[in-house]
Amino acid sequence: MATISPVTNGFSASAAAGKEKPHDIKDLEVDQFLQLMIAELTNQDPLNPMDNTQLVQQIGEIRNISATTQLSEALLNVQAGQSLTTASSLIGKRITALTDDQQNISGKVDKVTVDVDAKNPDKRIYNVHIGDKSVALKNVREVHP
Repeated sequence: MATISPVTNGFSASAAAGKEKPHDIKDLEVDQFLQLMIAELTNQDPLNPMDNTQLVQQIGEIRNISATTQLSEALLNVQAGQSLTTASSLIGKRITALTDDQQNISGKVDKVTVDVDAKNPDKRIYNVHIGDKSVALKNVREVHP
């Protein structure tokens, strides 16, 4: 028989102390959701079992969660590729953009870099470089021929 780890409310002593944030239902992974469902089925009242429609509905929810996660990951990958392609297409072109300190800058794009957020490796910032100045791709205002 499979062993199921105890189900908790998502809070711990370290969470109460501010070291961790409590878990939200959307943060559950499919494996965790299946463990919860198995625990629910194992511990249900045998005289009043779960309705089959509820079980089928929960399985459908698992599939929806999984499909949504896969779609989100695919869209993030497409967005990353598109942003890199867009930034790369600006190499050698003259642009007008805003710097991080909201100053207008114009010049020819020399190179493109990608900065990865240390806290969230899925978050990337695409930068174009004009000389020694770096400008976020989202701040490009005009592209000149």
